[in-house]
Amino acid sequence: MLETSHLSHFKRLLGEENVYDDKAHLLAYCYDATRTRYLPDAVLFPRHEEDVAAILTYCNEHRIVITPRGAGSGFTGGALPANGGIVLAFEKHMNKILEIDMENMVAVVQPGVINMHLQKAVEELGLFYPPDPASEEYSTLGGNVSENAGGMRAAKYGITKDYVMALRAVLPNGEIIRAGKRTIKDVAGYNIAGILIASEGTLAVITEITLKLIAKPKMAQTAMGVFPSVDDAMNAVYKTMALGVTPVAMEFLDNYSIRAVEQKFHKGLPIDAGAILITDVDGNSQDELSQQLDIIEKAFHENGCSHFKRAQNEQESKDLWFARRNASQSITIYGSKKLNEDITVPRSKLPALLKAIGEIAQKYDVTVPCFGHTGDGNVHTNVMVDGSDPKQLEIGHHAIEEIFKATVALGGTLSGEHGIGLSKAPFMHLAFSDAEMELFRSTKKAFDPNTILNPSKMGL
Repeated sequence: MLETSHLSHFKRLLGEENVYDDKAHLLAYCYDATRTRYLPDAVLFPRHEEDVAAILTYCNEHRIVITPRGAGSGFTGGALPANGGIVLAFEKHMNKILEIDMENMVAVVQPGVINMHLQKAVEELGLFYPPDPASEEYSTLGGNVSENAGGMRAAKYGITKDYVMALRAVLPNGEIIRAGKRTIKDVAGYNIAGILIASEGTLAVITEITLKLIAKPKMAQTAMGVFPSVDDAMNAVYKTMALGVTPVAMEFLDNYSIRAVEQKFHKGLPIDAGAILITDVDGNSQDELSQQLDIIEKAFHENGCSHFKRAQNEQESKDLWFARRNASQSITIYGSKKLNEDITVPRSKLPALLKAIGEIAQKYDVTVPCFGHTGDGNVHTNVMVDGSDPKQLEIGHHAIEEIFKATVALGGTLSGEHGIGLSKAPFMHLAFSDAEMELFRSTKKAFDPNTILNPSKMGL
């Protein structure tokens, strides 16, 4: 619990309306999408960068732990106040789009801006901000940068890091830094912005973000392929990409996921299919879209596709995407608790990864529905168990560890989108050597020698 003198200091600094230690606020900011709870001692709402600097200066001097928080939409506990202390929340004040520069095609935003709000603002001007995490309607850009969020469009357009040009941030000692420049080229000095991206709020507190924008394509089209097996579908993914066409998205659902969506929503899905692939292409003419889809259809059929459907209008496109967008909520038919991970491998390793997951599921006698962003090698695995049964939970966690080991053995990574946070921290040793982990710890120490910023995350 914070001493009364600390709370009084923050109220003088920010105003009483921006400092809370009542039960309602502490509960509201104690959890994220993991549903794990850690109560903070107080919630602060900084009004601007100078407030952030003053808060960090004071907390560093008094060794008060700070957890920066966006919308709390993360799946790994990155924004959980695991050591109590202060939650620093940005959605109340620091939530403004500061500038949209048409000439240089950049946007400057505060960390509390919601992803979708920026997308809509720039699209009204004919520009495009592609990163689209599933939480885009409520996740904040500060959180997206801190976790290096991805999304369905990553296959063609990349992820958050590919659009961050510069950051303003406050170090734990209160010093304000600018990392990166508003230029296309910049090779002066270390890439500090690159270090802060995906650092999960453990190194500095981001206060301003400069993002690259691109021209918005004039049109898009959706298609779906049905495959007899997951192996056929996974082969079709990387072989399609090798033919020179880069779809905006290439998503898949396995048979478990297809059956779950159909059982819940009755959409007429092919429940006997081994997998389906849903893809989007975009461009500036219908001829361009048709050429891309012709290549994709040919590649799909060469890899076992039994049926290929092109959406002819927006409603048909929404219908094709429905299964993928509702897969996560549907698979709860297989268990009350899902241990979901977002492993990623090189695309050519997708067939081997899905085969390994199937073998692990059989070994532990668990159901493991899989779906995800196969266009960029990112698979969402979901080990389904009875959450009220400790034995099943233990078995599920053993299965997850083996899935991680198989992923790393195939040249993959523990997380493609969700980050490490608390939940994946115990597995960092599987992916990184002792020397690499020590380098991470040394970097943390260089930025945050008193360990006040988001401690316990990423195994640091």
